[in-house]
Amino acid sequence: MLTQSISTSVIGNKINPAARATDDQFCIITGHAGLVATEYSYKKDEEIYGEDEPSDYVYQIVRGSVRSYKLLSDGRRQIGAFYLPGDVFGLESGPAHRLTAEAIVDTTVRLVKRRSLEEAAGIAVQVARSLWSMTAGELRHAEDHMLLLGRKNAMERVASFLLEMDRRLAVAGMMALPMCRRDIGDYLGLTLETVSRALSQLHSQGVLGFSGARQIVLRNRPRLRSMDA
Repeated sequence: MLTQSISTSVIGNKINPAARATDDQFCIITGHAGLVATEYSYKKDEEIYGEDEPSDYVYQIVRGSVRSYKLLSDGRRQIGAFYLPGDVFGLESGPAHRLTAEAIVDTTVRLVKRRSLEEAAGIAVQVARSLWSMTAGELRHAEDHMLLLGRKNAMERVASFLLEMDRRLAVAGMMALPMCRRDIGDYLGLTLETVSRALSQLHSQGVLGFSGARQIVLRNRPRLRSMDA
């Protein structure tokens, strides 16, 4: 659900530096196609779009973070992915969203109309290839997540998550996680207690250290990788 419009920038031969998170594929696509990108802001825990709503837009995070999830029939929540600054989400193969997307913290996203992207892909090979690359990346993540949920034990899942966030978030050796431990549990298919127990065990073994509730320093990456192998 779209809420508050912040700004609109026409993405032509030059990308508006104030409206871009990174000079990445999404910016290249919109820049090549001369599309209009609009920014919207969402408050913490505010819904961006719901399951089964029309997938009319494709989104990129400028600042903040987003979780996509599905509520199961028994009320449990399965988080499918976490999206961080620069990430693109909302790409769908069908006309409706399969999952709900929600802001984890106060978040700003840039969006373009899906129909405009599809029309641009129909006439520009570069746009089509970039869209395919982003879609393939989403598919790879979904396959890795399925393997994690189906074949790994609790400690292996937590190790895999920490290594993923280390690749995507770590600055100067520190990970500042935007998501809470309950979110992590719903992503890994574990209870809050199991996640907390695994993190405490890794801390006691000297694999990681804490600096605040959600700030983590990895002190022994080889050990963590061996758990994820």
